[in-house]
Amino acid sequence: MTKNFVIVGGGQAAAQAIQTLQQNKYEGSITLVGEEIYPPYQRPPLSKKYMAGELQRERLFLRPLKFYESNNIDLELGTRAIELDLGNSHVRLNNDRLLKFNGLMLATGSKVRRLKVPGSDLDGIHYVRTLADVDEILPKLKKAKKLVIIGAGYIGLEVAAVSISSGLDVIVLEATERVMSRTVSTEVSNFYSRCHSKAGVNLKYSTTVSHFEGNKKVTTVETADGQKLACDLVVVGIGIEPEVELAETAGLPCKDGIIVDEFACTEGQNIFAAGDCTNHPNQLLSKRIRLESVQNAIDQAKAGIQTFLGEKTPYKTVPWFWSDQYDLKLQIAGLSEGYDQIVVRGDPKKAPFAVFYIRDGRIVTVEAVNLPQAFMIGKQLISTGIKVELKKLVDLKFDLKDLIKR
Repeated sequence: MTKNFVIVGGGQAAAQAIQTLQQNKYEGSITLVGEEIYPPYQRPPLSKKYMAGELQRERLFLRPLKFYESNNIDLELGTRAIELDLGNSHVRLNNDRLLKFNGLMLATGSKVRRLKVPGSDLDGIHYVRTLADVDEILPKLKKAKKLVIIGAGYIGLEVAAVSISSGLDVIVLEATERVMSRTVSTEVSNFYSRCHSKAGVNLKYSTTVSHFEGNKKVTTVETADGQKLACDLVVVGIGIEPEVELAETAGLPCKDGIIVDEFACTEGQNIFAAGDCTNHPNQLLSKRIRLESVQNAIDQAKAGIQTFLGEKTPYKTVPWFWSDQYDLKLQIAGLSEGYDQIVVRGDPKKAPFAVFYIRDGRIVTVEAVNLPQAFMIGKQLISTGIKVELKKLVDLKFDLKDLIKR
């Protein structure tokens, strides 16, 4: 059988799959199929430093094009995989090319959740997911005066921070009662609300959009409670959905993502999946979850390739995330479920501070704002499951490093 490992996708998981194959001296050929015209690149900076003009385009790419050329890696860019044949071990592309494989990594990632209300197809309404998305937004941001952002999650708030710092009039509409409500504690949420309000961002809670108005181009956002908000640009950030169409059509089990085990294996022989598109067993929560995390994509891809090469290593890394807004770095480790109390180190009204989620005397999650030591040590303690004295977590005179020395 032809020794060709095929990777479908062009993000962190795809780049890591290539790296792990090379590190283990895989002797077959490698083909990467990506819908975008670019080789694998970093997505997190798109709504942060790249949008702010602080990061050059070249630095987004995980490897330069010459790397793929010099290592004989076949790039099928600007191409979509449209059919996966499990029985015959091949992938059909929309350019009619048929790729035989002896191993396949589905790193298809995710797609933005679209806002489906009247007027949502007007010009000037944008989403932030790809490099092309941001490249389309940037020139309009420079000309815009009034920006409406729909959704106060990471993407929405990161775009708000960049835009308000550039002098725009920024309104953020959030359907729930606080910012980042699905991902952070009330303490962290309230802190970021104050920071954005102080910077001049107008935050509107419990607010949803009924429709957009404009003649070809959006000029007004009307909310469900009747507010009419003038704008010349809209950015929507209401979440993402796993890209599972190729796997699902092929008959691979999918439920909020492609179903994989702890080794990133799907039910297809020598077919693996990694990243945002997967639903996997999580050791911390003892249940299946889907993670939207760079580290998840990297570690899961590594586990899948090692399994393919005969060295089964389960994926069981503590999940972690981050967000950059203004001069603030929010770092989160763990998953905030099943806790019985929360303790705070420092003053949650000003940075730096950290919030620890506790269950049975053990840390299950840490949220750190400009406090990297609390994040790193908290992450280690989540992994080890060591019980901690809560009074030491809140005592600013106590060195947190002493918690792990023993």
